[in-house]
Amino acid sequence: MELTETHTLPVPQARAWEALNDTSILKVCIPGCDSIDADGENAYNVAMTAAVGPVKARFKGRMELTNIDAPHTYTIVFEGQGGAAGFSKGSATVNLEPGDEADTTKLSYSANAQVGGKLAQIGSRLVDGAARKIAGEFFKRFSAQLQGGQESQDAAADQDESGAEEKEKGKKSWTAWISKS
Repeated sequence: MELTETHTLPVPQARAWEALNDTSILKVCIPGCDSIDADGENAYNVAMTAAVGPVKARFKGRMELTNIDAPHTYTIVFEGQGGAAGFSKGSATVNLEPGDEADTTKLSYSANAQVGGKLAQIGSRLVDGAARKIAGEFFKRFSAQLQGGQESQDAAADQDESGAEEKEKGKKSWTAWISKS
């Protein structure tokens, strides 16, 4: 799976870089994120719940920041296990540059990922669609967080709670809970 997008952020480049490296901001902005904990220099353990079509799983994994050129670019290398749901691994290169308007930043990224297990069996269209949906929601929350701070955190938490209730009422899915291998 490949995913390449560009977003304009409503803050200067230095602030965007700072936010992209703040685990408390990222935890609020990543849909389904349960935790992001430091695991050495520029490395983090991540736990999150994600749904792809009928497959819903709790993933535990690790991400590491490499090729860091602050405040311009870095590469995120990630891997995660979701038990019977499968696994994912890959990398994403993130680039920041001044935006076209004053006090804005142009963020572009290119991600490559591989999935295996049940995730691979349900088809690339569903996996790609879910990845785009998660990325879109991340950037919506991230932009709001950059503009509004705490109000955005509260709104994101409310949205996660209502989204979870909606999914439980309207969809049957199975959940795989595992520990990091």
